[in-house]
Amino acid sequence: MTRMVASLSALILSIVLLVSGNAFLMTLLGIRLSMDQVDPATIGWVLVCYSIGFVLGTLYVNRIIGRVGHIRAFAVFAAVTAVAALLYPVLDSPLAWAFLRALSGFTMAGVLVVIESWFSSRASNANRGALFAVYQVVFFLSAASGQLMMNFGEPASFKLFTLAAVLLTLALVPLSLTRMEAPVIDTVERMSFFTLFRESSSGVAGSLICGVLISSFYALGPVYATLIGLNLSQTSLFMATAIVAAMLLAWPVGKIGDRVDRRRLLMWVALVSAAASSLVTVLGTDRLWLLMLMVGVFTGLTAALYPIAVAITNDRMEHHRIVAASATLLLSYGIGGVVGPVVMAKLVSVMGPPGLFAGSAAFLMLLAAITYYRIRTTYDIPVDEQEHFVAAMAESSPVLSEIDPRNESFEQPEKPLGTD
Repeated sequence: MTRMVASLSALILSIVLLVSGNAFLMTLLGIRLSMDQVDPATIGWVLVCYSIGFVLGTLYVNRIIGRVGHIRAFAVFAAVTAVAALLYPVLDSPLAWAFLRALSGFTMAGVLVVIESWFSSRASNANRGALFAVYQVVFFLSAASGQLMMNFGEPASFKLFTLAAVLLTLALVPLSLTRMEAPVIDTVERMSFFTLFRESSSGVAGSLICGVLISSFYALGPVYATLIGLNLSQTSLFMATAIVAAMLLAWPVGKIGDRVDRRRLLMWVALVSAAASSLVTVLGTDRLWLLMLMVGVFTGLTAALYPIAVAITNDRMEHHRIVAASATLLLSYGIGGVVGPVVMAKLVSVMGPPGLFAGSAAFLMLLAAITYYRIRTTYDIPVDEQEHFVAAMAESSPVLSEIDPRNESFEQPEKPLGTD
């Protein structure tokens, strides 16, 4: 394990710099727009452009990488992302920021495809699970640490934007100096959205609504924190706590997911998360510890919706279709990521800060209702025939699904599987 991590040290360092810089920038933009008293609905439209760019990037960056190679493509994507970070305070208008967010989403999809394809090329049946876990832990910890960098300056100044650009630029160094042979990126097949919905509607609904909620929180969480009166240090801790909670709750949810029917688990996770989200709407800053605890429960359980959705889908898939199904689920998550910030920002504009969590609770109740209906109208996969649960991460490119430990074998199942 130590030898494997050491051999990937250049990749891991690039991930740390990229993810921390990008997460830091995302929070900084939300705070800056809120401080400038931009209407929450406008903030939602500006920040959702990142998700639009990211979805488009996952569909098209392979062509650029195939034309110029991994390292050159990585250098271009990272450099453009860093330049965009420097341009935000220069082009201080919502329309310009919307364009820069879309551009940043596209280029971040590119750098993740490059990095994750390198990880995928190192995967074997012996180390697949370890690689998958290392990547996710590094990703989450980097995103959380990025939030804490908000304490290094004032959002109104140029300094923090420069710091984000420095991190994104430094990510070029370790990967550019690597001696690892560039991998070949295979075209990731996607299953038709409607075909997958027919076979696993609970899985598609879970990934879609998870995308709505997680993207809304990452985009509008800093806005919410600013509107309720949290200072800069408290806001950075607020966001970091939510991200760490998503990582910590993945393990216990996974253990439960191997012991119970997963559609029922999806329904109950949605209900408990809805309860936590509803409670947040009535909490104030006078009990900040309780507010952060409930937000941690909400984000931790909401982030778990995606891996549960993937597990539900994979339980109903032949092994050779898992990668294609996972790519379509990621696309579903991305579509949710486009819808979420716009809808939630409108709710915040109408209802004030509680609108973010009231809307989230409503979406979670909708997911619970859909899942309950499917449980009542279709039959279950027996627990002992379920695939092993894996805490899949949605904030990635389709390439990462190739190192999912469940993809170790691709034998055709002997009997037909049920639909969800």
